[in-house]
Amino acid sequence: MENYTICNCKNVTYFDVAEALHNCPTFSDVEKTFDEVQKITHCSTGCGGCHGKILDAISEIMDK
Repeated sequence: MENYTICNCKNVTYFDVAEALHNCPTFSDVEKTFDEVQKITHCSTGCGGCHGKILDAISEIMDK
């Protein structure tokens, strides 16, 4: 997978999200996982415009 910026406000990349997921327990619920990723990366705490992109990245990473 190619690395790309997901959250411009907090400069969070796809790889940052993947690393956050690998550093916390596996969750079956994407929304709960988003909360944990948000705590680690601070993504979607600025303008909130990246919320959907982060959920998509989490879903993709969890499916692997």
